[in-house]
Amino acid sequence: MIPSLLPTTVVGSYPQPDWLVNREMLSKTVPRVRVDIWRVPEPWLEGAQDDATLVAIRDMERAGIDIITDGEIRGESYSNRFATALEGIDMDNPGYVRTRSGNETPVPRVVGRLKRTRAVEVRDMQFLRRNTERAAKITLPGPFTMSRQAMNEFYKDDDELVMDYAAVVNAEARDLEAAGADIIQLDEPWLRDDPAAAERIAVKAINRALEGLKVPTVVHLCFGYAALVPGEKKPVGYSFLPQLSATTADQISIEAAQPKLDLGVLRDLSPKKVLLGVIDLNDKAVETPQQVADRIRAGLKFMPADKLIPAPDCGMKYIPRDTAFGKLKALADGHRPQGNRVIGNRRA
Repeated sequence: MIPSLLPTTVVGSYPQPDWLVNREMLSKTVPRVRVDIWRVPEPWLEGAQDDATLVAIRDMERAGIDIITDGEIRGESYSNRFATALEGIDMDNPGYVRTRSGNETPVPRVVGRLKRTRAVEVRDMQFLRRNTERAAKITLPGPFTMSRQAMNEFYKDDDELVMDYAAVVNAEARDLEAAGADIIQLDEPWLRDDPAAAERIAVKAINRALEGLKVPTVVHLCFGYAALVPGEKKPVGYSFLPQLSATTADQISIEAAQPKLDLGVLRDLSPKKVLLGVIDLNDKAVETPQQVADRIRAGLKFMPADKLIPAPDCGMKYIPRDTAFGKLKALADGHRPQGNRVIGNRRA
């Protein structure tokens, strides 16, 4: 059961063990196409990924997190596993696009109409559901972000591409709901990179991707993994945020701790619940519960407790496991005094 006030959650990923992935190779990039980072040979890889997923699940439970994920252990990145599983992608001859950091990176090349011919994450969701009694969230890459991480050589314009991505995401999301997902999240970090295009098509695409779902839904946006985008390079505001109030998503997830975001933006999201980033993943030190409590208290100045969900800024994939666990424990411990205080004030 999810607490009604200030439930804690993770954004998505959790550190993959060193025995499972080559973390040195992983640390250099966020892969858009498939990359062999795995240390375990293929015949035993799925079982090893299951074992590592159980480690992630148990760590989140031990830390005291209310809404957990499977840690996205089976993916090289948050997007490439789903994006490369679609018909219409030429995986043998990738395209190249310039990343947010200015580097060229290989991406899926779209050469035909996008179709989802098989489930991609349904087994992941079934595994998570079997192995926890906590509320279970699963993540999918959002249609706008996937369109910006691909080279379009088929569709007449990018908006048509975005909407077909939305359709295949929706098909997957419906199956994930049937597999037991309590919450479904779309990761849309690229909304801020092209606000003009986002203004034109993003809300329509997100709504299409979430069409027909009955479980709570989330849209996550951020400024990039802390390991790859240091704090001094991050802006202090979003170029596309208030517009998300027009989506059918129930919750909006935002990075706030590392960029020291002006929390006045929470007023723009008042119709929604907000996953507020109160864990700075750029800071190698583990927060104290008091630091977490102070950040939650700052958010409560602009949003009521029944609409605020404390969370890390982003996925925890790139930080050491002991640091990730410590930060989640601080998140769980730091939110309790705030929740108890709110409950006490309501009873007074």
